Amino acid sequence: MPQSFEPSQNKFYPPSFYELYQPIAKILPETPMLESRGNRPLKMTFEDQLKSLIFFHLEEHVSARHLIQVLNEDDFARENIAPQDGIGKSSFSEAINNRGLEQLAFIFQKLGCEASNILPNQYTDLGELVAIDGSLIDAVLSMTWADYRKNSKKAKIHLGFNLNQGIPSKIFFTNGKGAERPFVSQILLPGQTGVGDRGYQKHDLFDSLQDEGKSFVIRIKANTSKTCLKKNEVNPDSIVFYDAEVLLGKPQNNNQTKRSVRLVGYRVDGVDYWIATDRRDLTSEQIAKIYKLRWDIEKFFARWKRHLRVYHLIARSKYGLMVQILAGLITYLLLAIYCHKNHGEPVSIKRVRQLRIQIQNELRDSGSSTDSFFFKEQKRYQSHARS
Repeated sequence: MPQSFEPSQNKFYPPSFYELYQPIAKILPETPMLESRGNRPLKMTFEDQLKSLIFFHLEEHVSARHLIQVLNEDDFARENIAPQDGIGKSSFSEAINNRGLEQLAFIFQKLGCEASNILPNQYTDLGELVAIDGSLIDAVLSMTWADYRKNSKKAKIHLGFNLNQGIPSKIFFTNGKGAERPFVSQILLPGQTGVGDRGYQKHDLFDSLQDEGKSFVIRIKANTSKTCLKKNEVNPDSIVFYDAEVLLGKPQNNNQTKRSVRLVGYRVDGVDYWIATDRRDLTSEQIAKIYKLRWDIEKFFARWKRHLRVYHLIARSKYGLMVQILAGLITYLLLAIYCHKNHGEPVSIKRVRQLRIQIQNELRDSGSSTDSFFFKEQKRYQSHARS
């Protein structure tokens, strides 16, 4: 069973870092054990691995070499993040590329539930909303499994994003050519509403989601064939110009929906949006609002990639890359809980930077930081001067 991350007298834990980590400390005792596959003990326990990866994302390290150097040379990281006997490049690489995925998936699922219980629900009147999107990760040519096109390798993640509380909820992983539509049903639970762009338009998908009791708000192409069954009234002062029950596609092309969908058309800044949905319990304006919320997943990807360094590869195997990505999602969930509890706000780069600075300030006050040598020498000099 993983050891809990508890303060001890011979180590200094910055209060802010310890507070950030606390939600995981509660989950660790029930996390599946990570055991050595041979007779030798693990050089890096699961908690060592988890803390190192959170530290990687939080502190904006740019590579695995950078992280390993800090783990071995930074006072705080060496004493509180790294394994007790330190960590070398080969041991770190072996751990990241071969171990911990089951445990990280467990932590991600449990921490997501914890965050859902803590963070406020911003759109209770709209139901459970899950934005669905894919994101490509540039890979190196040696990553032969990450097919994309000739002389180009990419991996892809397929993410479900809880729009009500602004946090990631589910993730799947493929090579760059992996289709996105098959993951919609796997990401959604019955009663949830999936929100997607035109890349998720597929008429038999609209039928199957309704059969499964899963809802959707998905933009479709403007030139999609539609057979109107019944028109609904629209407010002439609204951005909505069309609201009707329709069948999408043509029977002669064998792509017509078997079940009718509600089609809402609205115009913003001269652009027409056509939204297919089965949500007949909402106004057309609310449907337009739900699709607008889809941009929240784009904002998440932008912040996550840029400020938590999740796409700076520290692994080359498919397994290792999934380990890194899951750790990045876990770090974001920790930040979401921390920012809400301490600032009543969602995650922002301002608050992430503030947390980094706060941790460093606490370390300086304790005389334990990357510059601790200078603080210790200064204290020794002052002590001699007074005597």
